[in-house]
Amino acid sequence: MLKVKKNDKVRVISGKDKGKTGKVLRIEPDKNKIYIERINIIKKHTRKKGQNQPGGIISKEGPIHLSNIRVICPNCGKLSRVGFEVKDSGEKVRICRKCGQQI
Repeated sequence: MLKVKKNDKVRVISGKDKGKTGKVLRIEPDKNKIYIERINIIKKHTRKKGQNQPGGIISKEGPIHLSNIRVICPNCGKLSRVGFEVKDSGEKVRICRKCGQQI
């Protein structure tokens, strides 16, 4: 189970976009990469594909390594590490290491 999930609010802690926050769009767990909304914008040059799709320069989000981000706890609003806890029912949930609440 990953510590970060889609739609989590995260902050970049190192790199060119240090200090920026955004929502997780996509995760690639096998490569340890994450895509965050409006962060690490790259420009991709595309060729014209038929008459419907013109070519040009497209701006889109690039990947960031998982070690360069930190989850923002929705309860306390602080940057926190993520821990795991097993409930009595056997369900595994993520918890905030600072406030102890479920994320």
